Amino acid sequence: MKKQLKKLGLSLCLLASLGLVAGCSNSNNSGNNDQQSNNEGENKTITVGILQFANHPSLDNCREGFIAGLAENGFVEGENLTLKYDNALSDTGNTGLIANQYVSGNVDLICAIATPAAQAAFNAAETKEIPVVYTAISDPIAANLADETGVSGKNVTGTSDQLPLEKQVAMIRELLPEAKTIGILYSTSEDNSISQIEQLKEIVPQYGFTLETVGVNAQADVPMAVDNLLAKVDCINNLTDNTVVSALGIIIEKANEKKIPVFGSEEEQLKSGCVASESIDYVALGKKTGEMAAKVLNGADITTMPYETISDFEEVINETALDLLGITKPESMTSARVVNTETKEDKEAAE
Repeated sequence: MKKQLKKLGLSLCLLASLGLVAGCSNSNNSGNNDQQSNNEGENKTITVGILQFANHPSLDNCREGFIAGLAENGFVEGENLTLKYDNALSDTGNTGLIANQYVSGNVDLICAIATPAAQAAFNAAETKEIPVVYTAISDPIAANLADETGVSGKNVTGTSDQLPLEKQVAMIRELLPEAKTIGILYSTSEDNSISQIEQLKEIVPQYGFTLETVGVNAQADVPMAVDNLLAKVDCINNLTDNTVVSALGIIIEKANEKKIPVFGSEEEQLKSGCVASESIDYVALGKKTGEMAAKVLNGADITTMPYETISDFEEVINETALDLLGITKPESMTSARVVNTETKEDKEAAE
């Protein structure tokens, strides 16, 4: 009997020991699983969709700046970031399709470049609560992407490329002291252009100008529209209208034939042949946008983030274009930075 009790005691001790070891093992495994879960969270790859409305250098610079801004703030493509990039080629139908594809693919964030892209992305992503960070929007309030305080209260924010319109008109007057009428070609579907035209209507009379505008529905309408406009104006002032900028080559070609100068809104347009501009740095604008996107990806409340702008504008002139049109640079513009029209060979060399 004693031997049986002894054996029973040894068995119980053995079972207890095994249970203790198993408990320790499970505890260790649980700790390892927690650590693995944490590591997976830290190593998660973020997916960002970049929806660009049109194919032209200003918006390309925004995109490059955005990617650089993300990288400077810890989100590096190929490491912890996957980028999807699509260009709508100035087609609002394409814009909506691409935005819906990003939402269906459950991206972590959408970067929308230009007003039509931002509006489409926000409309597609709102119910899914996917954040949208936009750039190159001249008037977020007019586009219904922000209220008067600059905040949306929704899952959208970004950066604005609002132009210094009065400085631009003053510059036109310096270069063209005898001019009377400024022409604007714009897309009827771009809220940003309509908003800027309304502002210009208030500004141009202060400098002795009248304003003539012609709207287009699509890029294919531009050649006929510019012919119509050139018959009525002394110069054309180009806005940040994406549909029009995409057809800038044909506008400048037709204007040069009639010796009518075209003013740009940033440096890349001058490289295409515009004569002068109070220029915005679109790479810098894109970087600021990337910085804002990084904050959102790191947990910042996008609904309380006001849209931002950049205030550094630079007077830039194209001496090649001025010489071609017989325009003399005034002494007041001797400090302006100079660029020249890029030839086909220049563009090929840059590539």
